[in-house]
Amino acid sequence: MYDVVVIGSGPGGYVAAIRCAQLGMKTALIEKYSTLGGTCLNVGCIPSKALLDSSEHYYNATHTFKEHGIDVKDVKVNLKQMIDRKAGVVKQTCDGINYLMKKNKVDVHTGIGSFVDKNTIKVTAADGSVKELKTAKTIIATGSKPTSLPNVAIDKKRIITSTEALELTEVPKHLIVIGGGVIGMELGSVYARLGAKVSVVEFMDTLIPTMDKALGKELIKVSKNHLGFDFYFSHKVTGATAKGKEVTVTAEDKDGKVLELKGDYVLVATGRRPYTEGLGLEAAGVKLDERGRVAVDGHLQTNVPGIYAIGDVVVGAMLAHKAEEEGVFVAESIAGQKPHINYNLIPGVVYTWPEVAAVGYTEEQLKKDGKAYKVGNFPFKASGRARASMDLDGFVKVLADKETDEILGVHMIGPRVADMIAEAVVAMEFRASAEDISRMSHAHPTFTESFKEACLAATDNRALHI
Repeated sequence: MYDVVVIGSGPGGYVAAIRCAQLGMKTALIEKYSTLGGTCLNVGCIPSKALLDSSEHYYNATHTFKEHGIDVKDVKVNLKQMIDRKAGVVKQTCDGINYLMKKNKVDVHTGIGSFVDKNTIKVTAADGSVKELKTAKTIIATGSKPTSLPNVAIDKKRIITSTEALELTEVPKHLIVIGGGVIGMELGSVYARLGAKVSVVEFMDTLIPTMDKALGKELIKVSKNHLGFDFYFSHKVTGATAKGKEVTVTAEDKDGKVLELKGDYVLVATGRRPYTEGLGLEAAGVKLDERGRVAVDGHLQTNVPGIYAIGDVVVGAMLAHKAEEEGVFVAESIAGQKPHINYNLIPGVVYTWPEVAAVGYTEEQLKKDGKAYKVGNFPFKASGRARASMDLDGFVKVLADKETDEILGVHMIGPRVADMIAEAVVAMEFRASAEDISRMSHAHPTFTESFKEACLAATDNRALHI
């Protein structure tokens, strides 16, 4: 008999299992695949960042080394080695999760977990063998799967998802990306840096449409200027077909004008959907919401007492760190503690170069809500540290309450902003004002000075270096 059984070993699931074990609960973790870590560690966050870093090294070797005084000859892409290195990073990371399970005495069961009833979980192994686990509480953390379009059939060879894009054996000549969100832009950037022509077809009128529009506009500009991206906005994809080594994508704009693009690979990056297949939720009486997510209350508990759900399978942004926070939240709630998550202060990041990061309200949201606010902007081209590293694109944008000066949102596009955004999260968790940040000493020269300068700009337009 277990105190808690966690179904799914992604960032939400394995973190929940660790925290439950730390709190003294007898814990089991069920994973259908042979490696732990879920989508994030195996075919998502970790492998994509490995390829992003490798491709950025190649891009710099062929575009910026000469200006730095580094002469190199005959630079070429060894894609097989890049993929092999990525696989090594993934293995090391997944092995680390195995170690953490052993360290925390979490029992790992490999197979498909499904409910027999509220307190019984069946584990069906790949060889068909079945065992049952008894548990007082269950945490569903089964994550998400890539979505497609009804008129686009994914063949995993020429019409691919992000999973196959991490295993290509050649650099595409022309990669057509359907979807201008985080996944499409990150993986599009990888292959654009390696020499591919990349075309993005997006239904909305801008990139990364869930983020502040200023970020999308800047990302369009730098992607065109540095990587030669072509963008087709406000286009609805009507079909994608593969014939031999050629793929054809058709789309229509708002006026019904037909667009036809031909390439050698199509990456379908239209988002992800909650993955609940095979869970047997009906056997436990667990309900889904209208969008196929597991329905939960404010404590992340389903309609069945003792069964919880976290991460991509419930409402909210599909982010690994959001799932981790929810895993800890549920574990501590089960233990009788009173944890808290401020969903507005979970940052979002796009790992292109320049990177994109944001937390809090967008300017569009503040306008819609009728909130009085003020704006401070600071461009990286005015940063000494950015000039030293030749990273002049992008800016930091701070939104603050017009009356109280409390920081309401921070939006960055530029070098290392994926790390810089953490300072904004800390500030906003403590309800800091723009003036609070502007009065704090920031080491010189650093990229983080740009955040201070943007806060100065929001405080009576007091920026010092523009």
